[in-house]
Amino acid sequence: MSFEIDIGLASRAGPHGDNEDFAAARPLASPTSVGGWLAALADGGGAGGGRLAAQTTVLSLLQDLPATPPAWPPHVALDRLLQAQNAWLLAHNRRAAGRGEGPGLSTLTALLLQGERYVLCHVGDSRAWLLRDGHCQLLTLDHRLPRADFAGLTRAVGLDDGLRLEHRRGELRPGDRLLLTSDGVHEYLGPRELARVLGAAADATQAAEALVSAACAAGSADDASALVIAVGGLRPLGPVPQPASAAGLPAPPPLAPGEQLDGYRLTAWLEGEGPLRSAQALEPLHERPVLLKLPEPAARERLAHELWLVGHLAESARKRRGAGRRYDAALLRVLPPRAPSACYGVFEWPGGESLEQRLTRGPLPAAEVQALALAVSGVLSLLHAAGGVLRDLRPAALWRDEQGGWRLVDLGLALSPRAPAALRGLAVVPAFAGPRAWRDPARPPDMAADLFALGALLYLALTGRPPYDEASAAGRGRPLREPPPLARLAPQTPAALARTVERLVTRGRRERFESADELRLALERGAADDEARPRGLARLGAERLRPWQWGLALSLLANLLLLAWLLGPPAR
Repeated sequence: MSFEIDIGLASRAGPHGDNEDFAAARPLASPTSVGGWLAALADGGGAGGGRLAAQTTVLSLLQDLPATPPAWPPHVALDRLLQAQNAWLLAHNRRAAGRGEGPGLSTLTALLLQGERYVLCHVGDSRAWLLRDGHCQLLTLDHRLPRADFAGLTRAVGLDDGLRLEHRRGELRPGDRLLLTSDGVHEYLGPRELARVLGAAADATQAAEALVSAACAAGSADDASALVIAVGGLRPLGPVPQPASAAGLPAPPPLAPGEQLDGYRLTAWLEGEGPLRSAQALEPLHERPVLLKLPEPAARERLAHELWLVGHLAESARKRRGAGRRYDAALLRVLPPRAPSACYGVFEWPGGESLEQRLTRGPLPAAEVQALALAVSGVLSLLHAAGGVLRDLRPAALWRDEQGGWRLVDLGLALSPRAPAALRGLAVVPAFAGPRAWRDPARPPDMAADLFALGALLYLALTGRPPYDEASAAGRGRPLREPPPLARLAPQTPAALARTVERLVTRGRRERFESADELRLALERGAADDEARPRGLARLGAERLRPWQWGLALSLLANLLLLAWLLGPPAR
């Protein structure tokens, strides 16, 4: 994605004379982990080096983000870089305290523009705004108590060991104007005044200067800074390439098992009714089985996107491949159709049976669940790095082939930056709804929801039951308790795998994995640890008592001793 972006920045010191605000923006080259533009604004404060805190926070982010691994999703890269900056600033403040100097703290609001979307990262009381169609929308929430000084902040870089950041994503449109402000601006200009000044300025630089001037004229008694990003136009990578079978061709006619389409003889449908159905068929030349995907007229763009997405993820995996690691092992290979007369897709046949069919015979062995987790996490890693989400992961979409590998046969509901508008507008209720669906109203699925869905599916595969009841899965209320431990329901599960699955489905957001790559690393390390650990030690670890069990045992022992003393022979 290349942009037509105009950047404007203005900043003035308050009456104290030392400007502790700092803001900057830079383009990100495409060979790096992320491409696009990054803009950040920080407001320093505290009793000491506020300017140092703000400047190092912004510059470290702008300098280090291009060096993050390509597999990291943008929000994960931003979070980890700022956690490192927070640790550095805390250490600096401790050294400053030893010299009798005050600490330096900083707010931060950062915007990453990627493709046709933006990613927002925020902590403190600096703010981000979006001007669209004449309306100025606030994108952030202040982290502060109702008091005027810097000590009112409840979150800031350098304040606590655990930095809690807010993340938000949204879509960009040509004509949008994004604005970052310090409190010296937005405390004196309301949304209507911000919208008026932003809309009246000819370019981003004039808009930033006008905003700061208006704030100072309104009596601003603090440093006043404004960073404006004007989106003049978006030039996407191009529309989703239409496969040969979908280039202006009609939808296929209704088919029944035994009938043919361009020589492909349909043998069986895989699932029930829907706008995009999957079927087993025999190819014309060698009579080998293939997987056909046959859309209704309204689902042609959806099929075209799925065909493109599978090829794109496979290409991304080839660039990553090394040390024998396969991220795309679960993807089906797309096969070119032979002289198509209608719109359809041809995939290699996965063979074997679906996870849904396998679960009718009971839970899976831990080794198969480990292989399933690695296969799906690889696809999620590729998809999330590409800015997409799977949205719908269910047992019927996973097949175990004759060689024991797991294959993901359906990416029809997955989103990517190239997804057509009709696909984005679909209201998808995942088979394994997670924390975002527990809220009212439920929020759309995201990368965290994909990881939760995988954890719920693994829990089901190990135990034969979902981690939460049906009411929670349907988003009818947040569950009050954690799922039953796997040590109770599936005691043969290796300890490392059990910990990983329980971490995926826990109620606490901060305890879950941040990315599919972090999950994949935990799975690989856990498998290596289990293989290296002697069987006797592993069994001893699995049977180790939990803290509450120790407490109960000690309490019973104390009660028995007290009872024995009370019932003992009376003293003479």
